[in-house]
Amino acid sequence: MRSLVVLPTYDEAANIAEVIDRLRQACPEARVLVVDDASPDGTAEVVEALGEQFVGIELLRRSGKSGLGSAYRDGFRRGLEQGFDILVAMDSDLSHDPGVLPRLLEAIEQGVDLAIGSRYVPGGSIPDWSWHRRLLSKWGNRYAAFALGMDVADATSGYRAFRATTIAKIDFQKIRADGYGFQIEMAYRMLGVGGTVRELPISFVDRVRGKSKMSPRIVAEALVLVTWWGLRDRFSRLSARR
Repeated sequence: MRSLVVLPTYDEAANIAEVIDRLRQACPEARVLVVDDASPDGTAEVVEALGEQFVGIELLRRSGKSGLGSAYRDGFRRGLEQGFDILVAMDSDLSHDPGVLPRLLEAIEQGVDLAIGSRYVPGGSIPDWSWHRRLLSKWGNRYAAFALGMDVADATSGYRAFRATTIAKIDFQKIRADGYGFQIEMAYRMLGVGGTVRELPISFVDRVRGKSKMSPRIVAEALVLVTWWGLRDRFSRLSARR
């Protein structure tokens, strides 16, 4: 099955070459699409240079910083247009180990529609996080699972592989959430069209180089959206019964 790894970037010049090198070692047949939001640090130029050296590395330049969810939507749309069978979402800061990717791809090849690299299944870990950050993330995921009725332990994980034919069913271009909210809604919608989910353990490590893009606004957005989706769907089911 042909796979495309979508890497959103903003100021990742210090990391992107290593990420792509490790991806090529782990999955030589996988293609890479870097979606860059006009990084001022020269990330796009680094990717262009790599693309001239190696086959299978493509750059999608965007005019400004439009957000993670938007980058994935643009990247997935291109992947569908080019006929890829598997679309992969992955961070560009080395928080996600490229060596795990073969296991995610194998799960899709075995029939799963969404394979999630999960911190909260047996074997998963977050070695660098403080206890309060870990608690906030874990309970946030539990709240999302409860509110939306999903049997997913790590709905906010950004490391995942999708079956392209199932993504094509959900009209993901209508998704407007960013960050955590985007990851949660993608899992929710995949389940909503009958997709199957498997979680595989990963060790999530904090970035060593560069600055985190996470913000309180992204966390708040996810909380508000999850609450709204849960209430909306409950009212819809009650109305349908009446």
